[in-house]
Amino acid sequence: MTLAISAGLLVGCAVYLMMRRDMLRIALGFTLLSHGANLILIAAGGTSSRTEPFGSHDTAAVAEAADPLPQALVLTAIVISFSISVLMFVTAAVGKKDDATRPEVNLAREQDVVL
Repeated sequence: MTLAISAGLLVGCAVYLMMRRDMLRIALGFTLLSHGANLILIAAGGTSSRTEPFGSHDTAAVAEAADPLPQALVLTAIVISFSISVLMFVTAAVGKKDDATRPEVNLAREQDVVL
């Protein structure tokens, strides 16, 4: 239950942040969204009543072992989301000052058109 609440909270906060116009908040929202998706993938693998994915080779332990596929998917997703997050944070830091994503720039352009 805690895993589901944590994933839902992360995805909800990510959607809230990604609805803003600032690139830094969008990048933070994407990072939270990737963490929430990773928790959902881990939950899909079955977290209760399972042991480690690679245990002993007897038949009783194989039936109790966790599925290693969600763990491999999460490991791959962590690497990909880290690289995309770095790209988004660099874009937020180096972006132009007049990229029309800031309200004050849009207001200044509208005032120039009116005058």
